[in-house]
Amino acid sequence: MATPRITGVGLTPFGRHDGSTALGLMAQAAQAALDDAGLERGAIDGLLCGYATTQPHLMLSTLFAERFALRPAYAHSLQLGGATGCAMVMLAGDLVRAGRCRRVLVVAGENRLSGQARDSAIQTLAQVGDAEMEVPNGASVPAYYALMAARYLHETGTTEADLAELAVLMRRHAMAHPGAQLRTPLTVAEVLASKPIATPLKLADCCPISDGAAALVVSAEPGPCPQVVLRGAGQAHRHQHVSALADVLACGAGEAAQRALVEAGIGQPQIGHLAVYDSFTITLAMLLEEIGIAPRGGSAAMARAGDFGPQGALPLNLHGGLLSYGHCGVAGGMAHAVEAVLQLGGRAGERQARPATHALVHGDGGVMSSHVSLVLTREA
Repeated sequence: MATPRITGVGLTPFGRHDGSTALGLMAQAAQAALDDAGLERGAIDGLLCGYATTQPHLMLSTLFAERFALRPAYAHSLQLGGATGCAMVMLAGDLVRAGRCRRVLVVAGENRLSGQARDSAIQTLAQVGDAEMEVPNGASVPAYYALMAARYLHETGTTEADLAELAVLMRRHAMAHPGAQLRTPLTVAEVLASKPIATPLKLADCCPISDGAAALVVSAEPGPCPQVVLRGAGQAHRHQHVSALADVLACGAGEAAQRALVEAGIGQPQIGHLAVYDSFTITLAMLLEEIGIAPRGGSAAMARAGDFGPQGALPLNLHGGLLSYGHCGVAGGMAHAVEAVLQLGGRAGERQARPATHALVHGDGGVMSSHVSLVLTREA
């Protein structure tokens, strides 16, 4: 049984790329990942593509294969909201372990900022809501998360200023990455004073819309870069709609992370690096606490204490996360995995954190609906 290794990564800058297309951005990231892995296109025998709302093709993987001159023996497109990127890496690992493929290209990208009207984007994303009970009442994705945020603040006794700490942290990290969309310094006071979007969430509590793409190569053979192994993975799916969520403090993230850790054969104390989905500040707080990284209501205190900084006990989203690097759909979540691979391999440059052997990557789809966790390990 082959050991799946992430041998190459590619990530475009996020932001506004006028004239770009979803396929064009995907091609940029894919070529960067192949170059990083030292591979020619003909070496790829597996292809996994994440969906793109600006390129809603029924056969996106084969469309991309044609445009990018690939002839894979296996191709598949996935659609699991923000958890899609982690789910694709998990599937790529399974394909390599099973011997179905030797080298799988995982890629996603979208020109969501420049190629889609704001109202269209809002309407498209709102469809994650219940078609009978939620969507007709005009709810949006920020509104769905705001409902959870209000309940979370009530249950834990935390404040809007506590959530703001996480936005400030992500901005601080993004300032060290030249590809980040938002790099202007941010304070808690500025977060609290930003435009209200859906109470209690304000503009700075929400990720920006972006153009961009990301790609990874998962291989059976070692590559030229420091080796990062996909050691464990796990999923959990408890609900689709927020109106069906019984407990905002138990959405399934803890289950997914535990399954990944069990498969990896390690405990949470051995995790030395974090890459956790952060579409909103409330998303990050809830995930960190349900997974068990922070105590209930305690993620902001850990941020203030420096625990999530480059030299802290658990460096977190050092590229700036969705909140500041940007969010272009599936590739937004994949950027977390790219950063984790670079950090474990000691290839993050000025952003490099203290050495770590194991990283936990977590993706969230829908309204905390689908959860996929990955354990990545630096190979000795």
